[in-house]
Amino acid sequence: MNRTLYTLLFHLGLPLLAVRLWLRARKAPAYGQRLGERFAYRLPAMQPGGIWVHAVSVGESIAAAPMIRQLLLRHPELPITVTCMTPTGSERIQALFAGEPRIQHCYLPYDLPWASGRFLDHVRPRLAVIIETELWPNHIHQCARRGIPVALANGRLSERSARGYARFSRLTAPMLAEMSLLAVQTETEAQRFLALGARAECVQVTGSIKFDLNVDPTVPARAAQLREQWQACERPVWIAASTHEGEDEVILAAHRQLLASHGDALLILVPRHQERFASMHALCKAQGFTTVQRSLDQPVTAATQVLLGDTMGELLFLYALADIAFVGGSLVANGGHNPLEPAALAKPVLSGPHMFNFLEIAAMMRKAGALIEVDDAQGLATAVRQWIELPRDAVHSGQAGLAVMRANQGALKRLLDALDARL
Repeated sequence: MNRTLYTLLFHLGLPLLAVRLWLRARKAPAYGQRLGERFAYRLPAMQPGGIWVHAVSVGESIAAAPMIRQLLLRHPELPITVTCMTPTGSERIQALFAGEPRIQHCYLPYDLPWASGRFLDHVRPRLAVIIETELWPNHIHQCARRGIPVALANGRLSERSARGYARFSRLTAPMLAEMSLLAVQTETEAQRFLALGARAECVQVTGSIKFDLNVDPTVPARAAQLREQWQACERPVWIAASTHEGEDEVILAAHRQLLASHGDALLILVPRHQERFASMHALCKAQGFTTVQRSLDQPVTAATQVLLGDTMGELLFLYALADIAFVGGSLVANGGHNPLEPAALAKPVLSGPHMFNFLEIAAMMRKAGALIEVDDAQGLATAVRQWIELPRDAVHSGQAGLAVMRANQGALKRLLDALDARL
């Protein structure tokens, strides 16, 4: 399939996209808003000529934030346009950069040549920066036509994704050849991009900017204060964060097993997607757990068994509240989420077997004794119980994760230097 056929199929699929938006809007009404932006209509007024950064959703927006802040410092004369594809990503971008007049924001239009062209003519960026994996053939081609260099920042490419790209080589090889920089996390990923058609002079191994996460020192201090308010300083607290459909039942089953031996244990359950908050609250109640909601600021008491983290933008704070962290999206074949967020807080980390989005990072943490992989509810309950009963081992594991993180920092500077060379 080449780009012409891809574009034709994309146009034919627009009715399905409309249905998908309608279905998602039933659960999350924000999906039914700002529809014009998805076709580059009714875009907000923007100062042209700066840097365009695309971060598809919440995780990528958070990962991109340190880079964007450094770009603001390095280039005080330039506006930065930050795009995403989801309402939750939009909320996070606006919250992260509230009060920064040089940050401009809208949804990225769908990957249609006319929509992409209209967006680029409106923003007129000097440089396009795509975070991690969101490669769109028409957006990249329209940039190339206008002489706008395109950079992939913090690039990652799993073996499975590489096989998928390879099946459509007539589409992906020309797209990668039009890119000016692929700043990737590991040498393995560099070789995958080269095999798919990227130009050798454009591929650089810069490392993962996620290692450069800096935690505001007030975060653990506020968390400790809240634990005192709960009268839970001696109580075992564990978190299951960024969970996906199919994981919550396993996590709650593990928590039930844990309660059999540690009746005062508290689980902080944080679904990944906002539209699942209500159903997860209903699930916890239906299974008989005494549950309170973070969004309602309900008090956590000695009787509380589950705190539902149904808020956005405070995942690090919720990690800081816990003693032990399970990283979701990994018991199901979703690829997992960032294990460095709890590691930055020196928390011992658990995950399921499906961590292919963070394969190298997870392997480094496992080797250092900072991460334990589990397969099911029994394994999860056993691992959490082990760290509760052996607190010195838990502290050692958390410190090992923090050491891995600190040993691999520096990727952000390497990435910024590479981007500056393309401006």
